[in-house]
Amino acid sequence: MLFNSYEFIFLYLPITFTVYFLLNRCRLTKLAIAWLALASLFFYSWWNVNNLPLMLGSILFNYTVGTLLSRDALGQGGKKALLIFGVTMNLAFLGYYKYADFFLANINFLFSAHFPFLHLVLPLGISFFTFTQIAYLVDTYKGTSKEYNFVNYVLFVTFFPHLIAGPILHHKEMMPQFENMRAKVINWRNISHGLLLFGIGLFKKVVIADTFATWANPGFSAASLTMTEAWATALSYTFQLYFDFSGYTDMALGIALLFNIKLPQNFQSPYKADSIIDFWRRWHMTLSRFLRDYLYIALGGNRRGAFRRYLNLMITMVLGGLWHGAAWTFVVWGFMHGAALVVNHLWRSLGFRMHWLLGRLCTFLFVVVAWVFFRAESFAQAMVVLKGMVNWRQIGLLHPGASAMLPWGRKELVVLAIAFLFVSTWKNSAEWDKSFTPGLKWAVAVSVLIVAGLIGLNRVSEFLYFQF
Repeated sequence: MLFNSYEFIFLYLPITFTVYFLLNRCRLTKLAIAWLALASLFFYSWWNVNNLPLMLGSILFNYTVGTLLSRDALGQGGKKALLIFGVTMNLAFLGYYKYADFFLANINFLFSAHFPFLHLVLPLGISFFTFTQIAYLVDTYKGTSKEYNFVNYVLFVTFFPHLIAGPILHHKEMMPQFENMRAKVINWRNISHGLLLFGIGLFKKVVIADTFATWANPGFSAASLTMTEAWATALSYTFQLYFDFSGYTDMALGIALLFNIKLPQNFQSPYKADSIIDFWRRWHMTLSRFLRDYLYIALGGNRRGAFRRYLNLMITMVLGGLWHGAAWTFVVWGFMHGAALVVNHLWRSLGFRMHWLLGRLCTFLFVVVAWVFFRAESFAQAMVVLKGMVNWRQIGLLHPGASAMLPWGRKELVVLAIAFLFVSTWKNSAEWDKSFTPGLKWAVAVSVLIVAGLIGLNRVSEFLYFQF
């Protein structure tokens, strides 16, 4: 079920909201939690009910391991062994479903073998709910999280606003909010803020991101591109991905606010970043936090000298790239960002600084080029776009014959320029939310955003990060 669908907006969400607060009003708080957990499981199973047993098995396993980790009887050595076992099993579960065919393909290529592919269907949201539970196990081992109630744990993992594509949560961030008595009654201020964020996110996804998708997709399917077409293709995907993923996050945060739950921010105007270091403080912030806290620091962080620090950065970013998908293009994307982070840290350690405007431009251009590998389905496809981007001999709008299906014209180029100014200068959703005060002006603005989004719901359009 998509956030940007009629059945979600007009059926699932109103019913889930109404029953949850009715049960709380009747002081049936445990039943309300159970209802929300069941509603979240229904939301997940709507896509493919066959995936539900897999997720429930993962939840049961991690709840059991977490419960054992919270007890003192095992001792420190036993707890550490159990944590390693739990994390290993989670990674094996993720690796089997997400990377089995990728590894088989590489083994077949390297050794001229003929192992048959498994052709496994990737369970929706597996990367997100697996990382969420790994974080829970580590936090429980450290003594910063505990959960003895199975229904509460199910809700923590499956709470539908964040289930499919994040944000990646810590247990201590969410579950104490459900225990707060103020969260059990309707809060009209939270509802107004939630509707604002939902409206902004819906508009971003349906009106902006899906429009850029119709421009980016033909470019990544073309046999050749002129310089203008290649840059227009790369920029279109750059804006499509940002508005698609940040739109999803805005909607997730807005929906959670309807239930009086505040989820962590995932974006902070990433295309305003003046360095790659700054970019990763602004883009997919909860993934950056996870990679830092549970991988980079676990590898030793910056505690073992400059060389190990830079090596740890490279390993973290390459694995972060692989987390996004089972393809070498994602590995290259992660390697590029890892190398850029190393150069950025080395540059700073030598005392160099760059003017913020030049830094912002260089960072944006690097990110655009790297996104080509992120989007391309193969290296050959990526090279078509990248070669076009430096094809100085053909700067015109249309390449005769090969680009007949590309939608480029002056209007589209003007829209790209406006989009660049928008993402690099305007307020982001969180900033708009801070300046929001319920009133007629805002009610009209939110209504326009939601109506514009609803008008565009005449086609099925999944969020890009659902595939990860």
